[in-house]
Amino acid sequence: MSTAPVSERSAAQPSNSLLANFRQELSRHAPFSQMNAADVDFFLSHASQAYFAPDEKLFDASSGIPTHLYYIRQGAVTGVRGMAEHAGGAFEYEVGDIFPIGAALAGRAVTATYSSSADTFVLQLPIAAMHELAQRSLVFTQFLTTRTAKFLELSRKALRADFSENSMVEQSLERPLSELIQFEPIKCAPSTPLREVLEVMSKKRIGSMLVTSPAGEPVGILTRSNIIARITLPQISLDRPISDVMIQPVRSLTVTHTAQDAAILMSRYGIRHIPVTKDGIAVGLVSEHDLFAMQKQSLKGVSSSIRAANDIEALKRSAMDIRKLARVLLGQGLKARQLTELISHLNDVLTERIIQIKSEEHKVDVSKLCWISLGSEGRGEQTIATDQDNALILPNGISTEQREHIRVFAHDVNLALDACGYPLCHGGIMAGEAACCLTLDEWKTRFDNWISQGSPEDLLNASIYFDFRTLIGDANLADELRQIVVLDAKKTPRFMKQMALNALTRQVPLNWRGAIDADNQGMIDLKLQATAIVVDAARIYALGHGIEETNTCKRLAAAGPLMKVVDTEYDAWVSGFDFLQMLRLRVQVGDDVDTQTQSESPNSIKVSDLNDIDRRILRETLRVVRQLQQRMQLDYQR
Repeated sequence: MSTAPVSERSAAQPSNSLLANFRQELSRHAPFSQMNAADVDFFLSHASQAYFAPDEKLFDASSGIPTHLYYIRQGAVTGVRGMAEHAGGAFEYEVGDIFPIGAALAGRAVTATYSSSADTFVLQLPIAAMHELAQRSLVFTQFLTTRTAKFLELSRKALRADFSENSMVEQSLERPLSELIQFEPIKCAPSTPLREVLEVMSKKRIGSMLVTSPAGEPVGILTRSNIIARITLPQISLDRPISDVMIQPVRSLTVTHTAQDAAILMSRYGIRHIPVTKDGIAVGLVSEHDLFAMQKQSLKGVSSSIRAANDIEALKRSAMDIRKLARVLLGQGLKARQLTELISHLNDVLTERIIQIKSEEHKVDVSKLCWISLGSEGRGEQTIATDQDNALILPNGISTEQREHIRVFAHDVNLALDACGYPLCHGGIMAGEAACCLTLDEWKTRFDNWISQGSPEDLLNASIYFDFRTLIGDANLADELRQIVVLDAKKTPRFMKQMALNALTRQVPLNWRGAIDADNQGMIDLKLQATAIVVDAARIYALGHGIEETNTCKRLAAAGPLMKVVDTEYDAWVSGFDFLQMLRLRVQVGDDVDTQTQSESPNSIKVSDLNDIDRRILRETLRVVRQLQQRMQLDYQR
């Protein structure tokens, strides 16, 4: 192919004789291969050709805002620093590549230094022409916007790198036993009758009973595997003390020993349980199962342990396992949407188990009630740091005494959830509160009043309660209530407008130049200033179009076509929300997952702590959020 290389720094317009050759050349690469001929010709007629010698710099951060978009015809261009460092070294653009898309779209300087790797010929398109072509060609627009998906993949790779080391440490046999101890060992005195010991082991569903001296020193142990050989076959009386059949001396380790030490000791002596001591006193018990679980956590394993739990203490440990599993999966690159659904699912399983335990204690038949989840749990998009939002729908005609009895049961469930690390709702939106424990008719009246009146408090309540979802019990009660929300809200434009105006009070953290506008500490609240805006918009458009779905991403996907929005636009809403959720999760897994406490600011992130890729994606995502908010303003503020 003939070329018209330019030896000077000024560029040359491709001659007419080259247009046919250029068109054929471009047709081999995206997006030109999908564009119509007129739009390809527009690109060529507005582009100029330039030459760069090997190792010659094209531009860097000091060059200011790019004036052109570059297409490589021959040669290659290498970028270093900025994004490249986080992606694992230099990055290279080859023949057919277009760059710098991010900076050109954002109207900002690049963050890397671009240099030619060989004799390089490029076609350079002025930025103004780029915008004009984007308006002409949907294919060209989609190409420019979907390039961000590559940045998202780089972000996930960086995330995996950030967490891989921690994940390896957490699963390493080099961890000290002090980190594996989750609770005090269940123990007894040597004089304890066997009958009492076996009853405790059965009730607590434990595999061993540790025997300690009055001072707390381990002196023996009895495990399930010992019972047949030491008690059943010899027909030992259950009135005899455990000291007659316990294994002694007991093999123990200290809190400073490692998991590897425990594994070796178990292998050496053929044992499955090892008491852990501190200053000679038993403070924990490590089992073979603990070492296996440390090496392999799974959704099935965590959910199975939750369903097998028979008391709140066991569920507290399972709640910590949920957070640990979330950290591992996030580090493995699982997308935020799938991870929040997984967290919500496991939280559902845990809550159901608590309800089952407490309903047996209080003798409440939950099949005649309907426990509903609200807020983020109702939407199935809980992050790690979350409080309680739940309520109860009671059947009509229930007596005052029955209602109070059920409310006491629900309050006990709320306290148990709090003990497991799901704090009580500061606003009192919990099933154990009288205002959240109502009959179906009472709920209908309440929802009708919110829709018809639309006071500020009503709008706040609607934003939480209208995202309800059945967790356990009679789903028919919730389905009947759902129709009130879907039908009445849609046919009440004034209420929809009030919800939209209320949502528009939130400000996207972008300044007039389009840069991220952090507070004085350089922080932004990812929930209040970003995801909440998307959640509000999704709810409003879903209700406005009669969509029963409660999940934010599913609402947006269902509402987009009904709003006659191109799929690339509502896909951007969904992708942006997914990215924001991922950042929230990253902040939260950075907290100590071995405790039940939550950070005071579990949704705030320091912008300067973000790597170059994530900072760029965050800014573009916030622009998408602002565009969604502006669309809502146009649709409802009239």
